[in-house]
Amino acid sequence: MALRREFRPAVLAAAPLAGAVLVMAAGAMLIASGATPSSPERFMRLSLALPTLVIDVSHFASSVLGLVLVMLAFGLRSRLDAAWAASVAVLFVTALLSLSKGLIWEEGMILAAIGAFLAPLRAAFPRKAALSQMEVSPGWLLSAGAAVAGAGLLGLWFFSHVSYEDRPFWSTMVDGDVARSIRAWAGAALAFLGFGLWRLVATAATPKVIGEDDPDFERVRAVLAASESAEPISNLALFGDKRFLFSESGQSFLMFGVRGRSWIALGGPVGRRDERLELLWRFRELADAHAARPGLYGIGPDDLPDIVELGFSIQKIGECARLPIQDFAFEGQTRAKIRRAWRQVRDGGAEFEVIPPGGIDDILPALSEISDEWLARQSGGDKAFALGGFNPRYLREFPVAIARWEGRIVAFANLWPTACRDAFSIDLMRYNWAAPKRIMDFLFVELISWGREQGYVYLDFGNAPLAGLEDRPLAPVMTRVGRLMFDLGEDVYNFQGVRSYKDKFHPNWEPRYAAAPAKWAIAILLADVSLLSSGGLAGLTRRPKKAEIPPPRKAEPAPGPVAVGEPAQGMV
Repeated sequence: MALRREFRPAVLAAAPLAGAVLVMAAGAMLIASGATPSSPERFMRLSLALPTLVIDVSHFASSVLGLVLVMLAFGLRSRLDAAWAASVAVLFVTALLSLSKGLIWEEGMILAAIGAFLAPLRAAFPRKAALSQMEVSPGWLLSAGAAVAGAGLLGLWFFSHVSYEDRPFWSTMVDGDVARSIRAWAGAALAFLGFGLWRLVATAATPKVIGEDDPDFERVRAVLAASESAEPISNLALFGDKRFLFSESGQSFLMFGVRGRSWIALGGPVGRRDERLELLWRFRELADAHAARPGLYGIGPDDLPDIVELGFSIQKIGECARLPIQDFAFEGQTRAKIRRAWRQVRDGGAEFEVIPPGGIDDILPALSEISDEWLARQSGGDKAFALGGFNPRYLREFPVAIARWEGRIVAFANLWPTACRDAFSIDLMRYNWAAPKRIMDFLFVELISWGREQGYVYLDFGNAPLAGLEDRPLAPVMTRVGRLMFDLGEDVYNFQGVRSYKDKFHPNWEPRYAAAPAKWAIAILLADVSLLSSGGLAGLTRRPKKAEIPPPRKAEPAPGPVAVGEPAQGMV
């Protein structure tokens, strides 16, 4: 008993893949058996005991159920409980049919043995799903089609070369055994065709983009408002450019974007913690059913156990700065520059205010003017997907922090809250040229005080792309390439400047990762994130016109949430 308990976890872990292989092999064996000649001696003995109709029906049903086993193998690989129950039942039924179709007891014993192997392994198939919702990939359909076609060719060869050498093949069509085999193979082929056509229609369509006019947008707001598991970046769900998978309870969702074959989830699932893994599995299976390439971008350390469970490869892509604000203080030399900048701007007459959600209509023209001026001197234009853009409907969803100078609004930032008040962050950070230098330092210091008053634990400064990657001889190739870009790629993107600006607040640094089914796919994932965020190649390569660029001004990168390969949202 102790030995059994010791090996049980290993057996349960191996059962889905082993069961899928065995059941698919059993299905292929049944299809091939139905398409090949019976043993004359055994058939004669059987015909004395059973009517010919029973034999013919058993022969036909055995081949069709063989195709059913081939398709059920996909559900076993996905650990579906319904696929396990159906596979066990079909295996024992076909074991009996092997006797009634031609006394093929060897085949029956193999089928019964596989059924006996699967029967006690119910715990290895915990995922609840109806067989009608089982998602079958094009690759699996191709494998099943190859099994059916191979069985037909095998039958053709047998009937052309065994016991019929002196007769043309067409003349054997009148033979009863040949007719049974042809009917069995044709039944399997027609069943396969019907299944393929059904899946073509029944496979769930790609979830549509959910926007303001969609009823599901209210579900998104409701999940964000009550989420026990959400990062500030989850608020990008309200931008109106995402697709969503909702949990069965409707209390969790996973948001993602689609570019070509890439399906890219932004962050981890949002909502209930106990529904996270199920949503990730559904995302991977849905992408697989559409021959898509799934991936996750911007995930944190808490997501890694679930990502490992999916079998994904993981690559560090940078670090996120999180500043504890409840005990934050400006005293001492470490934050002297920030303290002086804040006092200089404050004493010069700057004013700070946070406008509550939905209250920006009166100042929206001023914010739009600031945004237009800011975008005119930036590369790439406004952003999307992994970054927020200037969209009045989107901005009304959040508190907006503004800075006034001489009575005019000169800078603003919309804020990303979280329901659990663990952390809040800043999305758009934009200013005009009427603003004094260091206006963003002033804004951030004021936001630290505001966040403390609101009960938040952290201010999330966003990501520093490629930060924290180690250039060691045994490090992964992508990590070493990323470090080289961080060190030498300042002409392309201010990697070190972004990290340096955030670091002067002395935050805690947390790693951020990208994940995909294969290591090579992560590079494609990152390229597609940049293209999704920039609106395509044209947006990524857009440069401001020289006439639009104001006179030079000393700049520092502001600590906004950024996507790898994308310009920061605020440059001060």
